[in-house]
Amino acid sequence: MAYLNFSDKTVVVVGGTSGINRGIAEAFAAHGARVAVASRKQDKVDDTVAALHKLGAQAMGFVADVRDLEAVERGLTQVHESYGEFDVLVSGAAGNFPSLASDLSSNGFRAVMEIDLLGTFHVMSASYSRLRKPGASIINISAPQAFIPSKAQIHVSAAKAGVDMITRNLALEWGRDGIRVNSVVPGPIDGTEGMARLAPTPEIRAMTAKGVPLGRMGTPDDVANVCLFLASDLASYVTGAVLPVDGGWTQNACGGMSEFLGGMMERAKRNG
Repeated sequence: MAYLNFSDKTVVVVGGTSGINRGIAEAFAAHGARVAVASRKQDKVDDTVAALHKLGAQAMGFVADVRDLEAVERGLTQVHESYGEFDVLVSGAAGNFPSLASDLSSNGFRAVMEIDLLGTFHVMSASYSRLRKPGASIINISAPQAFIPSKAQIHVSAAKAGVDMITRNLALEWGRDGIRVNSVVPGPIDGTEGMARLAPTPEIRAMTAKGVPLGRMGTPDDVANVCLFLASDLASYVTGAVLPVDGGWTQNACGGMSEFLGGMMERAKRNG
């Protein structure tokens, strides 16, 4: 489809070396884009860049912790010097672990806030001068916890709610530049590190799938396809949206995941 042809487009995926974000990077590469990825580990960057090359794409990567603004700026400068202005920017770096609020340390809360929320701000701030104006599309990767409260997820809920408000505020501020800013909210996506932590057994995976109205867990391709749409001209009048890609999971209050996580943490606490 012509609308989903990203030939001669530059796409940057921060956090793009694993899980959902790697699937997004590979989807844009398969549709003709030049793709740059970033993560904290050089081996993951190298592996992902090699995979993108196998898809026939121009690709590069850099190592940066999104909590370090100077590192993010250095990496994005390298991409800009090599590929020019960014047509699409996906900000997907994230951290999560289950913890009841009464057991969560200040450092644990801060770590998730700094990776998810401050990291998103750093990526937005460092990329602004390098975005195509008009025409750039930004996609922030959010989470259901941003608007569905959950036990053992107070840190993630606070951080991702902030990410969605960054999306909405920048849609206002940067709209006059012709920059669109949207959030995508993945539901339970199979084969990712996040679901491996939250649903570590076949029984829990089956329970999770049962709680999805469409009756299955999602795939990275499900999320990537929506990102392709949002980055394309098909979505040229869409900005400030927070779009769930979850098979209806959030309509069902995430299928009892809150009670499951809360119970899991309570049992762990009792068992010492």
